[in-house]
This record gives sequence, structure tokens and C-alpha cells, in this order.
Amino acid sequence: MRNLLVFGERDDAEAVAEALGEWLGEVPRVVRETLAGEDDAEDAQWVVVVEDLPAELAGQVEALAEEYDGWRESL
Repeated sequence: MRNLLVFGERDDAEAVAEALGEWLGEVPRVVRETLAGEDDAEDAQWVVVVEDLPAELAGQVEALAEEYDGWRESL
């Protein structure tokens, strides 16, 4: 399952990716993404893409995202 951690600021996304790298053994990629319903390129969000998130870490990852004013979406 793919998890997207969505942030408004690049620095926040990169900080979360680094923290996740320590937990997961590899740093997830950070990409700039325009989410559905956003028309302006300036409204693009920074997304940390996490593949195959272990279930036991889901709550911790969600809490970490919220610390940085972000959220988690599962696909």
C-alpha cells in the first residue's frame, strides 16, 4: 500500500522524510504534487511517498505528519 504524507512546505516534508528514513532504513522520496481540485501551481503540495508502510508504524507516522501540519493519505 502506498501512503502519501502531504505538507504545505518543502522543509516540513524533507524533515519528515529524514525522520522516516531512520525508522524505515531508507529515506522516502519527496515530490511536488498538485492535488485534485488545485488550479494554481503555487498551491502544489510537498508529498513524502512511503511504499509498504508497516502497520505498526501507521499511528506514529500520522502523528509525525500532524506535528508538521501535514496529513496522511493511503492509496
